[in-house]
Amino acid sequence: MMSEPVTGYIHSTESFGSVDGPGIRFVTFMQGCRMRCEFCHNPDTWNIGGGHPITSQELLDQALQYRAFWGRKGGVTVSGGEPLLQIDFLIDFFKRCKKAGVHTTLDSCGMPFTYDEPFFSKFEELLEYTDLILLDIKHIDDEQHKKLTGWTNKNILQLAEYLSDKGQPVWIRHVLVPERSDYDEYLIRLSEFVSKLKNVLKFEILPYHKLGVYKWKNLGIPYKLDHIEPPTQERVDNARRILRTDDYKGFLNA
Repeated sequence: MMSEPVTGYIHSTESFGSVDGPGIRFVTFMQGCRMRCEFCHNPDTWNIGGGHPITSQELLDQALQYRAFWGRKGGVTVSGGEPLLQIDFLIDFFKRCKKAGVHTTLDSCGMPFTYDEPFFSKFEELLEYTDLILLDIKHIDDEQHKKLTGWTNKNILQLAEYLSDKGQPVWIRHVLVPERSDYDEYLIRLSEFVSKLKNVLKFEILPYHKLGVYKWKNLGIPYKLDHIEPPTQERVDNARRILRTDDYKGFLNA
């Protein structure tokens, strides 16, 4: 018998998402994130305790209204903010999704991951109901990761290795930022790390863009990358070549 639905706090939803997992997806953006990525295009999701409350069953009911459009590949994706900050809600929501036969995808930067309890046991339970994880690796170098996001990447890389050992299907995502991550030496290190993982079905390069800069200005937050323009197509192609993104041809590729 299913437990009482758990309440979570969300920022917004997208009914016909096409870039956050395979197929057409109902995407939920959770409220709250502890990272402060310099290139973040959703700084309005940072505030923990903000957003509006919704139960897991209410969110599933909303999602199922669009089920006819998902086809064979689609389903639901939970993004952020950082969804793992609301792991109890995630577990309950994904459990209900799986009972309804819905494909589940988690989009996470992995920042909250730890082997400490009670998080680790909860995370293991979450994986039972998670079909796919989109794991964002912001920077392969720990010191540069701290400058870019405000946090270490050590536990994030631990998470990537743990998911590999578990055989959990993963798409790796990496935002290519000029003057930050777009250096061949870092791309080579990232390529070497990801190539050792045994569960990567897809490797996506997301070129840095400035579409969210207005949000920073509306919130009164200084935007440190104002002088940086998106990478050229030549640099994007270079990154794809070094990272060998064409080598990752998993069965879940959209």
